[in-house]
Amino acid sequence: MPIIKSAKKRVRVARKATVRNSKTKRTLKAALKAFLGKSTAASHNKAQSALDTAAKKGVLHKNKVARKKRQLSAAAKNAGVKITAGTKKATPAKKVAAKPIVKKVATKKPAAKKAPAKKK
Repeated sequence: MPIIKSAKKRVRVARKATVRNSKTKRTLKAALKAFLGKSTAASHNKAQSALDTAAKKGVLHKNKVARKKRQLSAAAKNAGVKITAGTKKATPAKKVAAKPIVKKVATKKPAAKKAPAKKK
């Protein structure tokens, strides 16, 4: 067991991260297994979403995720699954707050610089 306070904290943090990462990995494995078991557009989208989440959380490297997504798409194409690109739900338009009216104040122009005195 660590003796130093910072080492004890690292153990606690690592334990929490391990739990968090294992949950993400389980979700990913389940989504991939579901896609391989029954290849549908919905399962393909869930598998890609799980891969994106794993990359975002740092569980998998982004290049590995890109490779896996490419392999998923190839497998879906071979299985005859029609993949639609725009499956994301449309987000509602954000309300734009009215800008407060700001009065413009007249500003003085800076004084013109005088030419230096000529030497005789």
